[in-house]
Amino acid sequence: MKDNLQTKFSTRQYMLSEDFEIYYYTDTALKEVGNHNHNYYEIYFFLEGNVSIEIKDTIYPLKHGDIVIIPPKVQHHAVIHNKEIPYRRFVFWITCEYLHNLVELSPSYGYIGRIISSNNGFIFHNDSIAFNTIQGKVFRLIEEIRTDRYGREAKISLCVNDLILHLNRTVYEQTHEKNVEEQQKLYRSLIYYIEDHLTEDLSLDILAKEFFISKYHIAHVFKDNIGISLHQYVRKKRLIACKDAIRSGTKISETYLLFGFKDYSTFYRAFKAEYGITPKEYAEYTEIKPSK
Repeated sequence: MKDNLQTKFSTRQYMLSEDFEIYYYTDTALKEVGNHNHNYYEIYFFLEGNVSIEIKDTIYPLKHGDIVIIPPKVQHHAVIHNKEIPYRRFVFWITCEYLHNLVELSPSYGYIGRIISSNNGFIFHNDSIAFNTIQGKVFRLIEEIRTDRYGREAKISLCVNDLILHLNRTVYEQTHEKNVEEQQKLYRSLIYYIEDHLTEDLSLDILAKEFFISKYHIAHVFKDNIGISLHQYVRKKRLIACKDAIRSGTKISETYLLFGFKDYSTFYRAFKAEYGITPKEYAEYTEIKPSK
């Protein structure tokens, strides 16, 4: 983690800037701030700690990857359960006027405001893939604020707007009603494609380009349908293909390379973890003599 970008915690609960402020905090033995509210939006990106947040008399436990969006005039405060564990988070303050100006450019910037006002949902969970992308955007913004490079102000504005739009898109995709039939069609298409291309690169990036959708959406499709990640699914399919190839007499040294394992040690560990025996033991069990 980029420790040099951290900020010393302040109990100040008002903005110095006319537009936005962003901080990266890591604290232990932190004195709690009492119940309060703001006249601006406050967004938490939760990284670590044994912490909950109380909003409107409801306590929400937090876990890594959670985003908390607190609108103006809403009472809230953090509840620290264990002060020995580091409490790490990004805190992003942004004025209503700044957001209003963005919404005038495009209504897409205003989805978060609409969804929060309609159902009082404040916490949005994210898996590690989605949250890593958000963290990257936050760090780029903080780094740009700390720099003195040419075009700094313009780049900061771009980074802020990109982060806000990405948050709106993330919340929209989490809260928008899914088209089950469309999801199933995509899932089947992905399964058939993987089946036909086991010998090729099947990373999220490659599939995203092939199907013209985001890699985060693909990751969610697999989690929603079979409960495991794309990487786990592809590895299982490749191990089945390797097992069938070994049984049919293909050399072990050719098999693992053919089906996308870059080295023997990786293949060996995956095979043994999946089937409980080594590739050589399996070959001997099926009475095929491997030449490795």
